[in-house]
Amino acid sequence: MPEDVAQHLAAQWRDLPRAALESLALEGYRSGALTQSQLRRMLGFQTRMEVDGFLKEHGVYLEYTLEDLDREAESSRRAWQKRQAELAGEANNEERQAG
Repeated sequence: MPEDVAQHLAAQWRDLPRAALESLALEGYRSGALTQSQLRRMLGFQTRMEVDGFLKEHGVYLEYTLEDLDREAESSRRAWQKRQAELAGEANNEERQAG
């Protein structure tokens, strides 16, 4: 890279190597060459929420299909039903102990 271009970019971005890494990671994710997990590891993030925030900050949104929504909705329904059954069981136990 020509020195004057490097200096110009360094003036724009405090940490030029990090900016270059983030640009590569963003393009890799956008193009499908990198997964969210690979992006997280590449940038040193600890959680998916950090990756989500990074992507949102750069105007890149997660690939989220209708099938993903359906799968999460079904998982939520099962968890809700399980919790309702647990609460009903606890209420029955309390009634037996009180009665």
